Amino acid sequence: MESSLYSPSPSSQEHLLNHSEEAETEHHPRHNNNNKQHKKLALLPLVFLIYFEVAGGPYGEEAAVGAAGPFYAIIGFLVFPFIWSIPEALLTAELATTFPGNGGFVIWANEAFGPFWGSLMGFWKFFCGVINLASYPVLCIDYLKHVIPLLSSGLPRYVCVFISTCVLSFLNYSGLAIVGYTAVALGVVSLLPFVLLSLFSLPKIDPSRWVSLGQEGVEKDWTMYFNTIFWNLNFWDSASTLAGEVEEPHKTFPKALLSAGLLTCLGYIIPLLASTGAMPLDQGSWVDGYFADVAGVIAGNWLKLWMEIGAILSIIGLFEAQLSSAAYQLLGMADLGFIPHIFGERSKRFNTPWMAILISTVIALAMSFFTFTEIISTVNFLYSLGMLLEFASFLRLRKKFPALKRPFEVPFGFLGLVIMCLVPSMLLVYVMSVASKVVYMASAFLTCLGIVLYYLMNLCKSRKWVQFSRVGDKSEEDGDIL
Repeated sequence: MESSLYSPSPSSQEHLLNHSEEAETEHHPRHNNNNKQHKKLALLPLVFLIYFEVAGGPYGEEAAVGAAGPFYAIIGFLVFPFIWSIPEALLTAELATTFPGNGGFVIWANEAFGPFWGSLMGFWKFFCGVINLASYPVLCIDYLKHVIPLLSSGLPRYVCVFISTCVLSFLNYSGLAIVGYTAVALGVVSLLPFVLLSLFSLPKIDPSRWVSLGQEGVEKDWTMYFNTIFWNLNFWDSASTLAGEVEEPHKTFPKALLSAGLLTCLGYIIPLLASTGAMPLDQGSWVDGYFADVAGVIAGNWLKLWMEIGAILSIIGLFEAQLSSAAYQLLGMADLGFIPHIFGERSKRFNTPWMAILISTVIALAMSFFTFTEIISTVNFLYSLGMLLEFASFLRLRKKFPALKRPFEVPFGFLGLVIMCLVPSMLLVYVMSVASKVVYMASAFLTCLGIVLYYLMNLCKSRKWVQFSRVGDKSEEDGDIL
């Protein structure tokens, strides 16, 4: 991709229009030789990477039943995709095909509002991504401790988290195509036990159990309820950071998003209906890992064991997809000049951003000492901040470049787009409003850190203390909105 394509404020719509037409075949000059020697992502692995960015299977949705009962859990997973997932997926399909480069949402905010907001978007999403990344080894150990009690706490638990994180990071280093097809295999194997669970549940289903509002005397935890559903159905835009690695992104991304969306929604609602309909409600038991217990009761220990193995495989897929997104986001930010050139360095053997993978892994390890609940609450808050800016960028770009060629375009007028963005934005504000003081403090600290890093990077660039890509040097000519 030529550097001028992603300069923060193009001098004219015609300038950006011309380059968007070239985007389907060109790559950043610094990476041309490497890209020719390595396979790009095809449709099927991209579908499963998006699937693992968002869901990875029904594992983790159990807490919604525990927090509010079967009826509200079912309603949540039926309604939430329409008010949240579909708008985010449509937005991602349009912008990822219009600006098909590594960096995704960073590029969108950069084009819409300038380098400050592009940089802040990048840091919000990166912090969110690596904090989320830390949750997967923790969740994996939470499943394993049922089989190996030694991993419940203490040094054995931390050693296991460390080793598993390092091994999984090395798999990511070995190449995005390998990660993509690994995601396909992991997705199939981890979903099969839920297919079997649903089939075995059919004779035992009592539909009246679906309308249960919960057990008497059990107080509803709406904060946990919304955080659980939100965490299980967001991150549709994460795969946009891989757009520069995808074959024909203008054709592939919309198909992949649609396919991953159907797979995700069915993968959540069918096992939830089967399990809540076939089992008498014991609301206190509906915590992470309870699906395995349900499988044991309904079909036997063989399915319980398979589901526990499937949970671990699913978490591996989640980790790989999230690490890929975070690493290629840093690569895109390096190409844009928001962070030093070294973060965009690729392995000569595998063509992967080795430094970005290393940094993401180290930060994830540092965050793994927090509890799963603390992790997802902070992730949801930072993600909400980024998504509010993303919706604003989407609307701004429609107004700013109305004649820009969009290979995929959301088929609404501007008023329709405002309404499409307004409903999920209200949900984002609600999710932020019910956060705890600890989450507010952590999010405020990370936001301030992102702002400090932006000005620190500008200082390093002006003093030439560190090498930046020439894309970033060019962007300084366009100025800053602050």
